[in-house]
Amino acid sequence: MTATAVLTARALLLDMDGTLVNSDASVERVWRRWAERHGLDGDEVMKVVHGRQGYASMALLLPDRPMEQNYADNARLLAEETADTEGVVAIPGARELLAALRGGPVGAVQVPQVPHALVTSADVALSTARMAAAGLEMPEVRVTAESVGASKPDPEGFLKGAAELGVAPADCVVFEDSGAGIAAGRAAGMRVVGVGPRAGAHEPDVVVRDLTEVRLEVLGDGTVRLYVG
Repeated sequence: MTATAVLTARALLLDMDGTLVNSDASVERVWRRWAERHGLDGDEVMKVVHGRQGYASMALLLPDRPMEQNYADNARLLAEETADTEGVVAIPGARELLAALRGGPVGAVQVPQVPHALVTSADVALSTARMAAAGLEMPEVRVTAESVGASKPDPEGFLKGAAELGVAPADCVVFEDSGAGIAAGRAAGMRVVGVGPRAGAHEPDVVVRDLTEVRLEVLGDGTVRLYVG
């Protein structure tokens, strides 16, 4: 039995794909078609694409191709992914975690809202489509592909999320599933909870099978105590 880790924070920054939403089936369909069009091994492509914006994955996979082509190709893939929500479902525990973060009445007790943001490599259209397909309510603060100039593993997205919430990076905890996302959280100076089977190989601070293994308690001064595992 895994021991429960206890983390404290003032804000949570949540990745979407693989963390709140299981979109693996859609990602596999779209990217394997792309790999076939470019004569690449689908299995090798899938090792790269999780967590990154599409153009950044393409730059790694086709290093000699002009970046302008990657941006154009990325726009086409985003449209394909947005239209393909078959099999997109919530990660177990995601709905309950988001509800707890929103705060509100729990029985006779009013629970305060916890500062939190979605920080995703998807754009606005794709993140809207996938959160809706999974039946999840969108956080009020959302950092998407349009919001940043650099893809994960660059920390820009997480740092922007912290800034929009008005919380110091050291007081944030990131929830991520991919190597690129975990590296981005660590580069931002944040602690990282790894979610799901991809996360363990990338050395987050703690790993959970899914979000049912996360509980939170809001203290009187607004500090959030996370019980993970």
